[in-house]
Amino acid sequence: QGLGLALRFCQAGRRVLIGSRKAERAVEAAENVRSQVPGAQVEGLGNEEATAGAGIVILSVPFEHTAGTLKTIKESLREGQIVVSMAVPLATAIGDGAVRTVGIWQGSAAELVASLVPKGVEVVSAFQNVSAHRLQHLGHPVECDVVVSGAKAAREAIMALCPLVDGLRALDGGPLSNARIVEELTALIIGLNIRHKAPDGLGIRFTGLPEGH
Repeated sequence: QGLGLALRFCQAGRRVLIGSRKAERAVEAAENVRSQVPGAQVEGLGNEEATAGAGIVILSVPFEHTAGTLKTIKESLREGQIVVSMAVPLATAIGDGAVRTVGIWQGSAAELVASLVPKGVEVVSAFQNVSAHRLQHLGHPVECDVVVSGAKAAREAIMALCPLVDGLRALDGGPLSNARIVEELTALIIGLNIRHKAPDGLGIRFTGLPEGH
């Protein structure tokens, strides 16, 4: 998903910093993006440097690496930044299947992230249910709703990113605690992908929304 979002945001003309624990891997990812999106404003850096240079930090790591990654970038985070949690506590973290989740004391992966960032850094939950495969299929719409949860101003800033990706629609998901529901949907979608033989991944849509929402 992280690579897919980088591709889509660069395609929309946004500047993207790709971070990795090993800077050389981030450089390779940035070169991959430039090969697919000519003229892309993208740079590959170590996690700490990428975090320090960004206003919005999107965490795209498996759940089991979430806390460890946050510890390495904590000193690079500053007041006013937004951290986007995409993590889902899939049971693969404990050697079980991806169609189940594990319980978290804080209630959700996003709330765990919120408990670990410095004061003044806002955490927003978003993008968990978006297919990584479809994000990387440039030229094709993704066709998925994105439920965005968190403090009002921060979630509105992340909602504004969604239209940059053809086919994504942002929905106001309210407070961060609602991430508990959204994260659980990912395990359901993975099971549906398997049962319906949909390797590119299903998307979700909410119907009946008034115009302009």
